[in-house]
Amino acid sequence: MKVTRRTFVGTAAGAAVATMLPLKVFAQAKKPASPVTITIADVAGNLALTQGMFEAYAAEKADWVSSFAFTKAPAPELPGKIKAQQAAGKVDIDLVLTGTDALSAGLDQGLWIDLAAHKSELPNLEQVLQPQAFKMQALAKDQGVVITYYPSGPLIEYMPDKVPTPPKSAQELLEWAKANKNRFIYARPANSGPGRTFLMGLPYLLGDSDPRDPAKGWAKTWDYLAALGEHVEYYPTGTGQVMKELGEGTRDIVVSTTGWDINPRALGIVPAEAKVQKLDGFHWVTDAHYAVIPKGVSDEKIGVLIDVLNYSLQPKQQAIAYDAGYFYPGPAVKDVTLEMAPQESQDTIKEFGRPEYADWIANNPLEVPLEPKQLVEAFRIWDEKIGAKKG
Repeated sequence: MKVTRRTFVGTAAGAAVATMLPLKVFAQAKKPASPVTITIADVAGNLALTQGMFEAYAAEKADWVSSFAFTKAPAPELPGKIKAQQAAGKVDIDLVLTGTDALSAGLDQGLWIDLAAHKSELPNLEQVLQPQAFKMQALAKDQGVVITYYPSGPLIEYMPDKVPTPPKSAQELLEWAKANKNRFIYARPANSGPGRTFLMGLPYLLGDSDPRDPAKGWAKTWDYLAALGEHVEYYPTGTGQVMKELGEGTRDIVVSTTGWDINPRALGIVPAEAKVQKLDGFHWVTDAHYAVIPKGVSDEKIGVLIDVLNYSLQPKQQAIAYDAGYFYPGPAVKDVTLEMAPQESQDTIKEFGRPEYADWIANNPLEVPLEPKQLVEAFRIWDEKIGAKKG
């Protein structure tokens, strides 16, 4: 069966069945004078998980939204674009779907509206979000809402015919890379979920002095990445290229996450027989996607967007986030099981998921990513110390 991230989008909204949590859905959102068009910019691949939610909203509430327009951009580019629009007084992006990368950059530059003023119009996020997703919510500093969540990584993914004995520790990975020059690869952390998860996971794997302080507490990590980089040909600008090269046989080991393991195999980009491995001392570095609203969006549209966020956090809509495993599991709210997802999602995860994930998630520490300022600093140091050496 051929699986795509969009196969079920048109019908998924009606396919999921759920018992509603006591959300304050639609309670205080102000209806617009006439239906509005909402432009959504995705810099995290999040539409693979949520586009069905938005399309269901448009179908159900045509008197609020006439249509959604979707655009995509690399995470490092969007903050500058929005800042320029704000300076010109012409913001044409209403909602941004982002990971911690552009979220952090936008917080640093003051790009997002403060949702604390709309707290009474949103659900009780502590009540409805999974506990670890609620910890991720704190990173938004009241300027965004977690919309999808997963434990992430870092994991290594490899082809067993090329790597019959995979590395079991960070040191063994370095030794393998040295013995197999240019056969290991990962993407630039500032534009790659697996890349930044690897970056933030290494201080735990290596026993660095302070895993929360990239400037002063990551001496082992920066030395390790520099040594590893001697055997890396280049750093792709996105994870998609990494998986393409693994699938084509150009690389034998790559950095991965639960979702980037499952989804490319489901799509046929990576052979189904690829395997994953966690390294000794492994800590999950969790990840989430956020919905943020740029400053400069009209009050009328903000009211609609608050309504959209309420709608998207309903369990019935959250079940769509299982998708084809891209952000496995995917739902950010509590008590959304795979059985509530569209049948095609259930079939895909049954075929390409891994039974060991449940054990790994339950029995390894879960760490939240760096605070936004520290994450921006980590990206800067990596770009200067590691990435710049490859041009």
